[in-house]
Amino acid sequence: MDMIPRTTLAQAMDVLSSMASIAGYKAVLLAAQQLPRYFPMMITSAGSIRPAKVLVIGAGVAGLQAIATSRKLGAVVEAFDVRSAAKEEVMSLGAKFVEVAGAQDDKGAGGYAVQQSEEFLARQRAEVQARASKADVIICTAQVRGRKAPILIEAETINHMRHGSVIVDLAASTGGNCALTENDKTIRINGVTIIGNSSLECEMPEDASQMYGNNILNLLGHITKDGALNLNMEDVIVKGSLIKP
Repeated sequence: MDMIPRTTLAQAMDVLSSMASIAGYKAVLLAAQQLPRYFPMMITSAGSIRPAKVLVIGAGVAGLQAIATSRKLGAVVEAFDVRSAAKEEVMSLGAKFVEVAGAQDDKGAGGYAVQQSEEFLARQRAEVQARASKADVIICTAQVRGRKAPILIEAETINHMRHGSVIVDLAASTGGNCALTENDKTIRINGVTIIGNSSLECEMPEDASQMYGNNILNLLGHITKDGALNLNMEDVIVKGSLIKP
């Protein structure tokens, strides 16, 4: 299931996208729970409360869902992604797209980030630090298939963030986008909460199970005919998902 091509044709059986959608949604709810401030702007008799600022790193399926959920909760959102094609999707959800010049764009990366030059990563880290100092919440989703996740939030950046800010790192299982992330742990450093969790879909088992079951059902419908296995080795989905010795 992990190897099914992440294409429009295979969307109905793409389990990685299904689970990433849940993870992006839950990441924002988890951040809202930990944040000691409101997400939306509030006008009260005691004065006005400004909306939370959310920074989303990576605008794949998880990132886009995090953007949409943050916007529904009333936050001001901006997002990074190395793929210029993500700009339109980010802006359609009401977020600001932050561009860093010189990114290597690979449209065939299947929703993952691609390996970037150290020069580009240095510029991106500098831009992230500038944005992070003003953010209340950072949702990290950038992963490179088969490699360690790129470090985009340096340890020094944490010192520039506001007390009470929250980082949710969905790339924790592959090293994390934050240098201080610890997988499957919640830590607090200089008043900043860092949550390392790459399995947030487990927090919504009912819908996760239903979506996963539908993904499998759609795959079985694609590779069977009249109740029997019917593998077309020239089919891009079959070819892409086969594990060969």
